Amino acid sequence: MKILAIDSSGVTASVAVIEDDILKAEYTVDYKKTHSQTLLPMIAEIARMTDTDIKELDAIAVAAGPGSFTGLRIGAATAKGIAFVADIPIIPVPTVDALAYCLVGNEGIICPLMNARRKEAYTGIYRFEGDRMITLKEQCVLPLSEILPSVNEYGERVMFLGDGIPEFMSTIKERVKVPYYFAPPHLARQRAGAVGTLGQKLFEEGKAVSVGEFKPVYLRLSQAERERLEKENGESMTDFRGKHL
Repeated sequence: MKILAIDSSGVTASVAVIEDDILKAEYTVDYKKTHSQTLLPMIAEIARMTDTDIKELDAIAVAAGPGSFTGLRIGAATAKGIAFVADIPIIPVPTVDALAYCLVGNEGIICPLMNARRKEAYTGIYRFEGDRMITLKEQCVLPLSEILPSVNEYGERVMFLGDGIPEFMSTIKERVKVPYYFAPPHLARQRAGAVGTLGQKLFEEGKAVSVGEFKPVYLRLSQAERERLEKENGESMTDFRGKHL
């Protein structure tokens, strides 16, 4: 089985090719440029280096969200375009799940923190039993003041990772009461290798979808949509959790 994996859910852009449980190649960039500039050239380069023809692919695994609205849309459009041409399915992989999967085999609690702006994080809570990932709290968007008490309640050491760490580090140091660690740089950001590996498991569970069925998962309205609705209604809108934005 050969899978092309894509993650453009945050600042990091990452693509990978996985074939028969082997990570053939992974190309990851975390440097200023927009995904509209980087993603297709990265895919072209990784295909060239591995002699991969898109018609040889069995599926495309893509970080389906949450994350950057623009990044998710670019990733979705790219995946749909390739999947349509190659006539293959798309495997939607929850972004936060894939981020946690970077730490497969880790002992203790894992808490990804992606910066969702406005003092909130795209987050979740996970642990591993061997190589099996257990979801303790499904991916969601929450203020740090709500997710950190949940982490403390488990009473175990916790590993944090994600692009929200620089923004939230001081608060973590103040409020986390259990032993905590930060993932090392090579494991601390989104990686297409993790998206593809987890995507293969989801494919085997029958969770691939057609090009027409695939839609990104945003978890909340974009800023532009919130501002438009607020103008239309003349009042403060609420997010998907029912709390004031």
